[in-house]
Amino acid sequence: MTLTAHTSMLVILISSCVLLSGCVGYYGQLIVGQLALFSAHKPISAILEDPNQDPQLQARLAKVLEARDFASTHLGLPNNNSYREYADLQRNYVVWNVFATPEFSVDPIKHCFPITGCVAYRGYFKEQDAHNKATELKAQHMDTLVAGVDAYSTLGWFSDPLINTMLRRNDDQLAALIFHELTHQMLYVQGDTAFNESYASFVEREGQRQWRAYQGLPPLQTDRVKAYRQMVEEILATRERLRVLYATALPEEDMRTRKQAEFTRLRQTHRRLKEQEWGGRGYFDQWFKQPLNNAALLPFGLYDQWVPAFAQLFQQVHGDWPAFHAAVARLGKLAPAERTSTLERLLQEAKP
Repeated sequence: MTLTAHTSMLVILISSCVLLSGCVGYYGQLIVGQLALFSAHKPISAILEDPNQDPQLQARLAKVLEARDFASTHLGLPNNNSYREYADLQRNYVVWNVFATPEFSVDPIKHCFPITGCVAYRGYFKEQDAHNKATELKAQHMDTLVAGVDAYSTLGWFSDPLINTMLRRNDDQLAALIFHELTHQMLYVQGDTAFNESYASFVEREGQRQWRAYQGLPPLQTDRVKAYRQMVEEILATRERLRVLYATALPEEDMRTRKQAEFTRLRQTHRRLKEQEWGGRGYFDQWFKQPLNNAALLPFGLYDQWVPAFAQLFQQVHGDWPAFHAAVARLGKLAPAERTSTLERLLQEAKP
């Protein structure tokens, strides 16, 4: 899509914003941020043909186009102009997401929007705006997390560019990220973040495995994959213990003490795994540097909850990508309660 077409769509969005609530505050910064993103990108093909461009950048972008083509030809993902353009935003993250929960709950505070429905976070194009929102929520006795995000999707409404913030990842991780974001363009169910993110996370992981095989590369280092799964299981178990704790009628001070004890136990588990099973490798070290609270646990519950269920569904269609995406689309059309029960059944079938 050309910049003119982008701008025309934005005129519609701005007009709607003025009619509905005025383009100030949160919606205003979204529109300004999106405009800045549009104005910064250029076709990757043009960068590859430019003799004045950095050869290292060109090599990485050439690899991106290979992975992008693989996504459409082998994984059944949309064949459009997304990730065939590049934008350098001159910053480390494209947006900063703010997650929040009540002090005694592991359920996210949700935010509802016309297109995406209700989601478990709010995104800001400026870091300070995100921290200001987190401060506001903390004053309301909320647990908060501000997380920098290196990728951004308009869910297929526009052609999303590859962004310089994504290049901090290695080639494998970058390909996986593209697979993940294209999956959101394939299907996005309003108001069901766990469903959307788990679906995209499964496609990301299985797609990465197949992409490496396609290139004649060995599977990913199993130690790292195993460590990730071990730690995520511990984080989700902590989340469930906290859920049980918060359902009790304990006095608030006792609840706070036991809450902190759970986070202390989680840190101790990380140290034990690092020393006894990971050979001292610093998996998750960066994550544990932050203060731990309910909100810090949210991304794991959202991104991983149904991944084994989608893996089971993929097995049931014998690894046929079009059949898999069609089956997921049927799941997405179910009523929320029926969709959840179907995913729970798939999860149980996957456990053996």
